[in-house]
Amino acid sequence: MQETIVTYGFLALGLVLALVGWFWRRAVLADWFRRKTQLEQNAAALGRMKRKKLWATVLTIAGGWLLLERILQLVFGSVPSEEFEVSIWATRYDVGGYSLSETVITTWVIMAALLVLALLVRILVIPRMTDQPKGIQNVLEICVEAVCKFTKTSVGDLGDHLPSYLFALAIYMVCSAMVELLGVRAPTADITLTFAMAIITFVMINYFGLKKKGLVGRIKSMAKPTPVVFPIKIVSDLAVPVSLACRLFGNMLGGMIVMELLYMALGNAAIGFPSVLGLYFNVFHPLIQTYIFLTLTLTFIGEAVE
Repeated sequence: MQETIVTYGFLALGLVLALVGWFWRRAVLADWFRRKTQLEQNAAALGRMKRKKLWATVLTIAGGWLLLERILQLVFGSVPSEEFEVSIWATRYDVGGYSLSETVITTWVIMAALLVLALLVRILVIPRMTDQPKGIQNVLEICVEAVCKFTKTSVGDLGDHLPSYLFALAIYMVCSAMVELLGVRAPTADITLTFAMAIITFVMINYFGLKKKGLVGRIKSMAKPTPVVFPIKIVSDLAVPVSLACRLFGNMLGGMIVMELLYMALGNAAIGFPSVLGLYFNVFHPLIQTYIFLTLTLTFIGEAVE
């Protein structure tokens, strides 16, 4: 009984706050438009009017949030408390007699979506490209030029395949993080996937190093400035994939844990706030991690071909 009274009390409070904020904002906007010319000539009065508008908007949003949270609690009931668990390994599913991890299934879906998008671009966009780029063509050319310039600035001209690989890797990493907005664990939050990506980088480091210097030159470069450092550099090179994999995995898993803790702590009140933070942990933060991963990849390749 007491819980019901509290719920209806907060429901009424949210309704009152939302209505007060809405009518206050309407009054501020009406006064703003009525005194528009006068306000444009008085910076102090304009500042006060903007602050009133801001506070009215905040009050409306806060009241609406409280009202919506209580309505959802009345309709669906309270969210039951659950034990918080985090697994390093992704959940596994039985598909056609094969045990597949959630990471593999999600990766296949992302790859299929990217392949369909690539086919659409190839069929609908590329045949219509002109000397004066516009629309999608302009966006594609900006992206390709940016990746090529970024690669060439870091390691020079090592062929056309390196920028292509980095461009595909960047798109995949961003898409892998954004699927978490749909409630799916990001593939990059799986240590097995990050190790696979790091091993590919490790292979490319040695491939370009051998291609540029040859086997003897590669060995000599690892023995500079003195042969004493040769075993240290061997260990350092072997640590590269471990470092890359653990850095990316740790950052992505950390973002996932923060979001899960937020949902668990807020319960029914998880409206709005997780979406705002999700823009950081599932969009902005992955972009940073993608940039770091690509930069480190080019840095290690650059060191190998020096």
